[in-house]
Amino acid sequence: MASVTFEHVTKRFGDVVAVNDLNISIADREFLVFVGPSGCGKTTSLRMLAGLEEVTEGNIYIGDRLVNDVPPKDRDIAMVFQSYALYPHMSVYDNMAFGLKLRRVPKDEIDRRVKEAARRLGIEHLLNRKPKQLSGGQRQRVAVGRAIVRNPAVFLMDEPLSNLDAKLRVQARAEISKLHMELGTTFIYVTHDQTEAMTMGTRIAVMKDGVLQQIDTPQTLYERPDNVFVAGFIGSPSMNFFDATLTSNGKDLFVDTGAFRVKVPENRAAPYRPHVGKQVIFGIRPEDCHDPEYAPPGIHQAIVEATVEVFEQLGHEVILYLAVNGQSFLARVDPRTRARVGNVVGIAMNLDNMHIFDKQTERAIR
Repeated sequence: MASVTFEHVTKRFGDVVAVNDLNISIADREFLVFVGPSGCGKTTSLRMLAGLEEVTEGNIYIGDRLVNDVPPKDRDIAMVFQSYALYPHMSVYDNMAFGLKLRRVPKDEIDRRVKEAARRLGIEHLLNRKPKQLSGGQRQRVAVGRAIVRNPAVFLMDEPLSNLDAKLRVQARAEISKLHMELGTTFIYVTHDQTEAMTMGTRIAVMKDGVLQQIDTPQTLYERPDNVFVAGFIGSPSMNFFDATLTSNGKDLFVDTGAFRVKVPENRAAPYRPHVGKQVIFGIRPEDCHDPEYAPPGIHQAIVEATVEVFEQLGHEVILYLAVNGQSFLARVDPRTRARVGNVVGIAMNLDNMHIFDKQTERAIR
């Protein structure tokens, strides 16, 4: 078990900067998730930590030990890959035991560790099978089991669930989270799926174009994103954005999108007053856009009239695709809504949860 530190870490491939000045301190036993779109630098960061890529600038520490020049096999880490990387000619047992045999671990200790890991993962009955005889979910468990038997200080996981179907992914997310709690080991996990990140990580590091955008708890990222990218990436469906201008009649403050105008609640207005007359970006999440009949009580709401273009019934909720004066946005509403395609409906926006970003910098205005 160990902490992990990235200290001003940069990785270049020729003229391409894959990771730029990354600074992160990951606590012992933490579950940190790197999340972001393809090419953002998350996997490269993980591979530098594993020793599979050289660091161009900066330092990486595991505990108090500088590991820049330490071979992968001596870093006390175990990695689970997206492809699982199982040896097809070996049984499940031999796949899980292979790394221990290379380290000359005694045979009886290997047997104990493999069987204990298999029991934890519910794959005892598969130990004599070959990988081709396993389902995707079973292969994923074998790959995790191969990492567990190592008893590493740090677990590294590079999109290990991306090859599973939707139902198995939900189940596997819960299994990995449970495993983290049982093992009490540092987990560092890479994914492009923000749902995985939100449900599994104690903290999430959001990356874009090799640059760390924000690192914080899932709830803080959701409630207080630092910029437009984080606001749009975290949450599903993603946040609605409108180009707007902040205006004032001397007393009250308004957000004017051109398509509609809403009054800023008095308790939220103070940080925005210095920006009156400036162009901003107004953000509101679909789950904060309600059918007025079923809106939560006690919220500061603004009613916006919009036309329903698409109606998606999901059982526990309805997603409305809406248009107002040429602007499109989404609302997640109560399934009892009477709105239907073609209707002009009122949408109650919960302005207690609105977001305003500077148009030029795209940074949140606090």
